[in-house]
Amino acid sequence: MAGCNTDCVEKPIARGFEILGRFVGRYHWWFLILPMLISAGLGGGFYFLADREANGIEEMFTPMDGPAKDERRVVKEYFPQNDSDFSRLRLYTEGTFASLIIVTPAANILTNPAFTKIIAMDREVKAIEVGTFHFSNLCVKKGDVCVSNSIFDIVKTPNVTTIDYPYHGNIFIASEIGGVKLKTGSTEIESAKAIRLFYFLKEDNQTVNTLWLQKFIETASTMQQEEGMTISYFTSISRDEEFEKSSDSIIPLFSLTYALAITFSIISCIRLDCVRNKVWVATFGVLSAGMAVLSSFGLLLYCGMPFAMTVATAPFLILGIGVDDMFIMISCWQQTQVHDNVEDRMAATYKEAAVSITITTLTDALAFYIGLLTPFGSVQSFCMYTGTAVLFCYLYNITFFGAFLALNGRREKSNRHWLTCMKVSEPEENSEKYNICSVGGAYDHETGKEEPMPINNFFKTYYGPFLTNNWTKGFVILLYAVYLGSSIYGCLQIQEGIDLKNLAADSSYVGSYYDNEDEFFSEYGPNVMVVVTDSAFKYWDESARNILDSCLQNFEGLPMVSQNRTISWLNEYLTFGKMTHLNLSEENTFKSNLSAFLERSDFIQDVNFTDNTIYASRVFIQTVNVSTAVDEKNMLNELRETASDCSVKLVVYHPAFIYFDQYAVIVSNTIQNIVVATLAMLVISLLLIPNPICSLWVTFAIASVIVGVAGFMAFWDVNLDSVSMINLVICIGFSVDFSAHISYAFVSSDKRTANEKAIDAVYHLGYPIIQGAVSTILGVVALSAAESYIFRTFFKIMFLVILFGAVHGIVFIPVFLSFFGICSAKVGDEEDAGDNPQDNTYQLKQKMNDNTVCENNF
Repeated sequence: MAGCNTDCVEKPIARGFEILGRFVGRYHWWFLILPMLISAGLGGGFYFLADREANGIEEMFTPMDGPAKDERRVVKEYFPQNDSDFSRLRLYTEGTFASLIIVTPAANILTNPAFTKIIAMDREVKAIEVGTFHFSNLCVKKGDVCVSNSIFDIVKTPNVTTIDYPYHGNIFIASEIGGVKLKTGSTEIESAKAIRLFYFLKEDNQTVNTLWLQKFIETASTMQQEEGMTISYFTSISRDEEFEKSSDSIIPLFSLTYALAITFSIISCIRLDCVRNKVWVATFGVLSAGMAVLSSFGLLLYCGMPFAMTVATAPFLILGIGVDDMFIMISCWQQTQVHDNVEDRMAATYKEAAVSITITTLTDALAFYIGLLTPFGSVQSFCMYTGTAVLFCYLYNITFFGAFLALNGRREKSNRHWLTCMKVSEPEENSEKYNICSVGGAYDHETGKEEPMPINNFFKTYYGPFLTNNWTKGFVILLYAVYLGSSIYGCLQIQEGIDLKNLAADSSYVGSYYDNEDEFFSEYGPNVMVVVTDSAFKYWDESARNILDSCLQNFEGLPMVSQNRTISWLNEYLTFGKMTHLNLSEENTFKSNLSAFLERSDFIQDVNFTDNTIYASRVFIQTVNVSTAVDEKNMLNELRETASDCSVKLVVYHPAFIYFDQYAVIVSNTIQNIVVATLAMLVISLLLIPNPICSLWVTFAIASVIVGVAGFMAFWDVNLDSVSMINLVICIGFSVDFSAHISYAFVSSDKRTANEKAIDAVYHLGYPIIQGAVSTILGVVALSAAESYIFRTFFKIMFLVILFGAVHGIVFIPVFLSFFGICSAKVGDEEDAGDNPQDNTYQLKQKMNDNTVCENNF
């Protein structure tokens, strides 16, 4: 039954391709011109590229359905922002702002000379104008006055003023003064190394705000760097703008990549025979991959698909995939009879290439489309564009490239020179076989096929026997054990989440600001809102308040929450009630005095008191020592768990939670994608590889490569984030490409022993695997020089994927298969062998001749 299942899939594919090949060979001009016209038409979609670009960091790099976005909606609904009564603590977004960090690493910044310079910088910023708009027109206000930086309100004379830390009175100054050293046994600051200034703008005119912020960036970049003092700067638009700019750094790399691909393809296909030389075939193979990118991207841009910056890496990858398919087609062409007419040779070429390029396309495209299951916009955009490009690559490979292969075949048939198309002399018997100038058209007279590449004999004569030597097998097993152990250890060390500064180019000013922020302002984390969303909660009831107090104590009991730093309107109101002798345990008294209290205090934005009902209220807890991704993940999880454990309906929120949400889903989504994709690959393997046991070996290879890539990317300082998740999905497709073909070659071989089968498999696949690996790595190697973390990460993981995939294909899998004679033949053939062993041998030989040579050339 298994054999039938395989044949029922494989034979119709091969037959269909045979018909297509003959058709392409007959009508080659149509298949050459139509794809170019289609590509040109679809390429018009790039007109919409600017409209489709989606470089918003929140949109692309945070979970679409993240809990923090629901929490933000709750806060926005109950506590709308008020620019005329501004409070940074109460923002449900980051706000529209600019910021400076001034650092004196070797001296105390709280001195008169340093503070005089800081005041001058502050005045320079406030003097920035955009047209008729001054800072005083744009700034957020408290009353009718622009909100100032608290440090200027506190410090009048730096050498004289006593400053407490982290609270100076009721003012939290830990976000403005950094690198603090306290006097022994006191909260008084002895010295500090950094001052941070904020300039918040109203939200009502974002166009003018953006112009002012851009002017701020220009001004800050030209501020004089005083001796012993450094300045870093940042705005609320900086991340998105610098992220968008970082994609520009790879544009020059496209030309380099295509030059490398064309060069490698030509070198791989060059022949000294002036007729058999396939330089132009290689060139058109690269062109076919470029057309696939143009067509697929243009089509999706027409359809309105968002174009994330991560998609910019796709052309590099598609180039490698397209060149690999080209090598398969060329290899299969070389196995046809040179004296047959072109249509017959094309039919034979397509028939032999059918399963190989189909399984490659299916596994790669399916791996990408499975990536659409992730909740990250950047991953979805990349997978949609790249998966579609893989399909177009497949389509153009069997039409456009095939048509040119047929044209080239007609040139070879008439024995014409590869460059001049002039007829040249055929080699005479017992004379020079060929040369690069005037003699060509040589072939193997025994087989009637083109002469094989010398490197194939290396794998058959030297590498294969060496690999199947018992001592070599023992070393390979030991090497695999070291590889697996190192990989598992690396998986345990992997870090989660993307550092926001890595979204900008290395040379961006954003990096220095984030570095200073981490170094000097990480002791105290965000002030987190704890929102009571139960409109039926009885704030005046002492037992209800005790339950709420117990919940707040649970928050303060967490290791990342500062004790006795909770800002609570309810506690202040109860204190006010005691001072004024009000019985706030009585509902009417509680409600009738609440509005007056809120108006006189700073808590008016913390209670949604409408129509004599408290629909929601909030308090604030101060987090501490949240400086690493692990700290952020633990803080988010523990705060939400504490809120859910409380019998009062609570929501915890801070604008940074939007970005922290990635920690909640990154691991589970990565595992989900890998499992789904691996199962899908297993199904494809069972359909196209004629032995179910060997299909399990393919699945094993997928798991092994994924573990290796995940482990070693930790050693290479790559985090598990939405960028690396893309590459782990890719990993699955490429793992199948290498392992499936080597397994198929092994089970299809007509050799008698397992060692001979392994040698036969690497003989046919060793060079194609190396070709495929090198071409793919060359497709992405230029990204290693990019200034952006995203593109370098793409290169690093693709390098690991291809390296480990190739090593599994030509080292580990052949050795492991040699231990298992059960994979020696197809299931269907094993069943038939019981009746007639000679027939079985004949069938295997026929299968080998029909499929192995070309079908596995990846």
